Amino acid sequence: MNYCEKIHYTILSTKRAEFAVMVDDLLSQLPQNEVIMRLAFFGTPGTNEEYVARRVLLREKIRRYYGDCEPALSYVSQPPLNAPLLMEVHSYVPDAQDRITFRHYQGVPYVLLENASGRFLFAGGFQGDVLHFGIEPQSVEAFRLLGDVLRREGFPLNSIIRQWNYIERITAFDGPDQHYQAFNNARSDFYSKTEWANGYPAATGIGANLGGILIDVDAAVFTTPDAFATPIDNKLQVAAHAYSEQVLEVARQKKTPKFERAKSMTFQDRKLIYISGTAAIRGEESLTGVGLERQLRITMENIAELIADAKLVKLRVYLKNKSDYKEAERLMNTYGLNIPISYMWADVCRDELLIEIEGIAIR
Repeated sequence: MNYCEKIHYTILSTKRAEFAVMVDDLLSQLPQNEVIMRLAFFGTPGTNEEYVARRVLLREKIRRYYGDCEPALSYVSQPPLNAPLLMEVHSYVPDAQDRITFRHYQGVPYVLLENASGRFLFAGGFQGDVLHFGIEPQSVEAFRLLGDVLRREGFPLNSIIRQWNYIERITAFDGPDQHYQAFNNARSDFYSKTEWANGYPAATGIGANLGGILIDVDAAVFTTPDAFATPIDNKLQVAAHAYSEQVLEVARQKKTPKFERAKSMTFQDRKLIYISGTAAIRGEESLTGVGLERQLRITMENIAELIADAKLVKLRVYLKNKSDYKEAERLMNTYGLNIPISYMWADVCRDELLIEIEGIAIR
């Protein structure tokens, strides 16, 4: 088996209870006989103080649960719409050729996988001081921590294949600076330290109601000719990193979002495709005034364009309006996908967009 056959994606949910009880219930549902590479919890703290306290509790529980084998861990302040607390699990079924190592950097756990195809990094939970600093300095600190881990483990900056960026109140402004634009400025400065000859990472930049800036990544360094990464464009859309200034939101330092519409990892005859956060955008313009159903259909058409004949294995659906959940779920059910789908209440990066969808596909 190669990487595409060994990596698994699961979404687990729980019933409403005290936060610690819900966490314990989710951990009790984890798949057995698989190595857990990443856990991402999605919940609804009431304040940033409560967010930080719950993040500490999560870290303590995971440390006790796993001992020296902690997976990458993140706590995202996004209200799930189909459960009070969700846990997304990235797990792996190793064989004799795989070597898995668990490490920490400044209290942040991450996982290394090494095999004949290359070296793979599962890392996340990169954050600054959520309580005392604004979005831009938090972004700079999160990227500093990410850069430190990459250098420590010998992963070039341009080895990042997939990046998840969670941004508190993404369309809000601190004075003249929109949160998303401030984050993009920090990302552009960080990415400017290297060349991206093989394209930027696939990425999602999505709103969170609390939690400041949070970054998760998957990175890969390939060691055989039949294993490699490929950026994927959508002919129906302008590449995000080529946006004109008309769609950027601040007067100073207008830096474009640095990501590809999708990025694949090929292993011999199999391919895993990371689908970036995708919305109802054609060219570089949003489809406005068409309602949720039309935006959802256009979004799914954009995803189909990216993955061709690959099969979806997991989706996250982000909805700007909580009231759209039942309708969005009904519309998604018409696709007959039979895969794990999570629904989150989250601000999308443009005010006019009602829905954004990301996912993973395998061919």
